[in-house]
Amino acid sequence: MSQANQFEQERRERIAGYGTDSALQEQSLAWVRESMQRMYVYNFDWLGRPIIQYPQDMVGMQELIWQVKPDLIIETGIAHGGSLVLSASMLAMLDMCDAIEQGKTIDPKVSKRKVLGIDIDIRPHNRAAVEAHPMSSRIQMIQGSSIDTKTIEQVHAIAANYSRVMVCLDSNHTHDHVMGELNAYAQLTSVGSYCVVFDTFVEDVPKDFFPNRPWNPGNNPKTAVWEYLKAHSGFEIDKSIQNKLLITVAPDGYLKRVR
Repeated sequence: MSQANQFEQERRERIAGYGTDSALQEQSLAWVRESMQRMYVYNFDWLGRPIIQYPQDMVGMQELIWQVKPDLIIETGIAHGGSLVLSASMLAMLDMCDAIEQGKTIDPKVSKRKVLGIDIDIRPHNRAAVEAHPMSSRIQMIQGSSIDTKTIEQVHAIAANYSRVMVCLDSNHTHDHVMGELNAYAQLTSVGSYCVVFDTFVEDVPKDFFPNRPWNPGNNPKTAVWEYLKAHSGFEIDKSIQNKLLITVAPDGYLKRVR
């Protein structure tokens, strides 16, 4: 076995071990609970735009984008736009690598790779900041409910022009809303790509953890994922990702389309 293969095997075995280490899993969840109470997730930027994600999930997303090499990333939930910028910057890197391999120059203004963001309320200052960002030519935004029929039709019409699609769901975190998003958009995920459902950790916190929000244990993205997977065998939970990250808001939320 080559040294490179040995390294990869050791890493796979180590990550699998994290998944069966109940003490480590509980410590990781406890840290998520404590840090979430302290608004830790609001402290980070990506290329100058606030991104409401844990650094570990940012790393997980960049690994997936590099692995899948999508030409369209669909994201529900925009907020300040940091996640859109992260995705767009990764697509820019993919284009750059393609250009190097092909010996060509790729104009970002005509690049096929795009990020499509959907939000029921894109606040004017956030829209202006995203549109002024150097990555803006790779970003398209739709204002409207992600589960509204007109929005769904618009997204499907755009996605029809792309062959390798990744989906990220991170808007309203109630069971019914996420089920609506999964039914609307998960099918757009390409085989071998991922539909990532964020904030599934809500199932694993005390009932009064979000006193001013409608989601709670029993009514959250994870319960929607579990229900969706009962009727959709084309997706599997890729637990190797959450086991590797340990600190994540998306346990059982990294869904790989396998067929």
